Amino acid sequence: MGKGDRKTAKGKRYNASYGNARRHGGTRAAAGAAAPVAKKTAVAKPVVKKAVAKKAVAKG
Repeated sequence: MGKGDRKTAKGKRYNASYGNARRHGGTRAAAGAAAPVAKKTAVAKPVVKKAVAKKAVAKG
């Protein structure tokens, strides 16, 4: 698994091609350090359970 292997990221760099083994968007560490973005936090709404009305059974 070296430079000639086109299924690895090292082989993709050697062959100057992109694919599943080599991302086209750059590295995640460099992208995260360059522009820190504030993440939006999702506000969880409380789940309200509806009470089910039970029918009265007449015995007799």
